[in-house]
Amino acid sequence: MTYKTINYTTDNSILTLTLSRPEQLNAFTIEMSHELIDAFNRASDDDEVGAIVVTGAGRAFCAGMDLNTTGNVFGLSEHLKPTIQDMRERAHEDEIANGVRDSGGLVVLAMYNCKKPIIGALNGAAVGIGATMACAMDIRLASEKAKVGFVFNKIGITPEACSSWFLPRLVGIQTALEWCYTAEILTAETLLKERFVKAIYAPEELLNEAYALAARMVNFSQVSMALTRQMIYRNGAQDHPIKAHEVDSLAVFYASKTSGKEGVNSFLEKRAPKFTEKASTDMPPFYPWWDESV
Repeated sequence: MTYKTINYTTDNSILTLTLSRPEQLNAFTIEMSHELIDAFNRASDDDEVGAIVVTGAGRAFCAGMDLNTTGNVFGLSEHLKPTIQDMRERAHEDEIANGVRDSGGLVVLAMYNCKKPIIGALNGAAVGIGATMACAMDIRLASEKAKVGFVFNKIGITPEACSSWFLPRLVGIQTALEWCYTAEILTAETLLKERFVKAIYAPEELLNEAYALAARMVNFSQVSMALTRQMIYRNGAQDHPIKAHEVDSLAVFYASKTSGKEGVNSFLEKRAPKFTEKASTDMPPFYPWWDESV
């Protein structure tokens, strides 16, 4: 796919995904959603990518949905009357996939399924989908100029992009509800206080700090990193630790035969490990364990 609204650049095993509509404050469009889905799917199996940094071009991260498009600004088919059953049984049919499903949610699901760590570098305003997309990133760093707003009720809609799943896990139900109920624009200091972001940096330092963090993640086994990411997200939402034990056991079993051998040998030989497994081709046979067909 040729990208028109984002940039995809890799250096030193770090992919920078840049939302690139600076004159529109990187406002989100259906075209951007398709490009981001493609980019996260591509990065997941791109052996040159060890970690992903997501940021915005210019002075904003993402100013929300572009509301200047004609017709239904969310790209939805208003003549339909979809039900929960449609969402569960027909989600992949074109009529539902393109006419009903939330485009931001489809981006976030691609992020959720990605095998690579995702770091958000919130360089400016992150409103609407800009805020909810950030919820699905593993770690968020913010510029001193960053401002985040879950402003959906202000325009008569509801939170999207799976944020009703992610946001309470990040900041707790009380804070998540307050932020959504009031639709207030939140400062970087508030985001740090409520642990939505890990740290705040001067604008000129933000990307370098994000790259420094990413660089600490890219020299390990791609397979173990991919498994770790999915285990933390998926096992943490299970109703009993036995579910985690099942997956942990399989993950350690297969790693002990491959990257684990190299890791142990390198430790005993007092040298840096040389991991050769790739997330694109060497995932263990039980992955993805949440897929009933496996």
